[in-house]
Amino acid sequence: MLEAKPWLKMYPKEIPATLEYSLDPVQKFLENSAKLFPEKSAIHFMGKEMTFKQLYEDTVRFAGYLQANIGIKKGDRVAIMLPNTPQAVIGYFAVLLAGGIVVQTNPLYTERELEYQLKDSGAKAIITLDVLYPRVSKVMPQTELEHIIVTAIKDYLPFPKNLVYPFIQKKQYGIVVKVRHEGHSHLLSEILKMKPLKLTENEIDPEEDVALLQYTGGTTGFPKGVMLTHKNLIANTTASEKWIYKCKPGKETVLGIVPFFHVYGMTVCMLLSVKMACKMVIMPKFDALDTLKTIHKQRPTLFPGAPTIYIGLLNHPDIKKYDLSSIEACISGSAPLPVEVQQKFEEITNGKLVEGYGLSEASPVTHANFLWDGERVKGSIGVPYPDTDAKIISLDTGEPVPIGEIGEIVIKGPQIMKGYWNRPDETAETLKDGWLYTGDLGYMDDKGYFYVVDRKKDMIIAGGYNIYPREIEEVLYEHPDVQEVVVAGVPDAYRGETVKAYIVLKEGSAVTTEEINQFARKYLAAYKVPRIYEFRKELPKTAVGKILRRSLVDEEKQKRNDENKKHA
Repeated sequence: MLEAKPWLKMYPKEIPATLEYSLDPVQKFLENSAKLFPEKSAIHFMGKEMTFKQLYEDTVRFAGYLQANIGIKKGDRVAIMLPNTPQAVIGYFAVLLAGGIVVQTNPLYTERELEYQLKDSGAKAIITLDVLYPRVSKVMPQTELEHIIVTAIKDYLPFPKNLVYPFIQKKQYGIVVKVRHEGHSHLLSEILKMKPLKLTENEIDPEEDVALLQYTGGTTGFPKGVMLTHKNLIANTTASEKWIYKCKPGKETVLGIVPFFHVYGMTVCMLLSVKMACKMVIMPKFDALDTLKTIHKQRPTLFPGAPTIYIGLLNHPDIKKYDLSSIEACISGSAPLPVEVQQKFEEITNGKLVEGYGLSEASPVTHANFLWDGERVKGSIGVPYPDTDAKIISLDTGEPVPIGEIGEIVIKGPQIMKGYWNRPDETAETLKDGWLYTGDLGYMDDKGYFYVVDRKKDMIIAGGYNIYPREIEEVLYEHPDVQEVVVAGVPDAYRGETVKAYIVLKEGSAVTTEEINQFARKYLAAYKVPRIYEFRKELPKTAVGKILRRSLVDEEKQKRNDENKKHA
């Protein structure tokens, strides 16, 4: 019989096993911080600062307009299609204040992807950038969209950047978009000049009412809208705050570089910062040099990120020119964190970088390593959050497996989604008796630390052997010439599948395939060693930096189909 929640013995005394959660909706985070810290800087954006009082006032003004002029009622969906900007924060809380449901939308979406998400969510309005207005306008007739609220990067830039930026934008995008405040088009800059309108308060049941539709990545088919309630988001933000117990409300500075339209950036960066009244240093996109300069100048203490962000910084030739010593804590999410990257980043910053784990369906965090007093285990995703239960079950029987045995990770807790939007069958497949079936394969050790070996879908079966890409990637990351790597199973006539490694080398490297292969053979059983290596300048990634293994697999299949057609 497995011991129930063995990980609780590993908790430092500062982290309780169970927590109390606010019964207020998510938007109260902003109202509370504005009351307690009105003059504290809430946002730093490319040289311009904004206090919590200003942030709250703009949010309330916008929420009133959404109700009175756009007609947003409780439960109406409003899409936000913005990079990390002050407007993304204002828009998010304004939609919730108006009673709406936020639909996070990736600004990089193509017309086809955008049309699908707007139709699927039934969004009534969208908040977007001026340069994205033509794309939104084009798909609008095919959707239920009635209103487009437009903003511009320059609207929140300091003088003289606000005057120069339109010229930079024209050079970057090749277009100048002029939108008038009329008809179905609304300018946020005009809205925020208007007299505040009276807000109608909505009765919100945090346990039942949906705050957010977070669309999953869609790497295995059409994206699904994950319904996250106010309680889901409150629970995950509250638990994240307890996890970083050395950080104090009103005292921290957070680097806001992980996209807020991604569930990890939204919760661990935006919501946590607003709840704790942290100053958010917002960056609209990741650029290694800009990030180094920003850390040097703005001195952030908290740096939520993704492995590709940390790898990008570590491999920048000028990293030693910048002081990164302000960084105290980093939780890495969205993809597995190579041990080599963790060690190097901690050496350079003297801060703590730990791996966490989560899913869109879990708001997103379920597990993390301890930052300070508890034991950190390299290669582990850590232990479950407070009030979170997790177990490893057999793929064959569905029963819990012994300690150390690989099976599917299933999770239960207050952060687990209500279900998929308009998809009862898929909800029933993923949620069973309150347990979320993650589709990730892993195991638990005797202390209650969990380890992910891979996605169920990514496991390679070659010549009858089960091979986990992550294990091979960890070995290849230790090679001094490897900057990034992803391993995938590709079709093989003899073995069924074979192991292929896609590698980005560090600048100036002249290492050969044979040298990489010899290195792999030292540390891996023969059947795990990649049979094919391909060097690339870059790897396909999502906006948050997760490497798209599936798109590489699809590419291989297409190549194989094309070859078969040639020989047919």
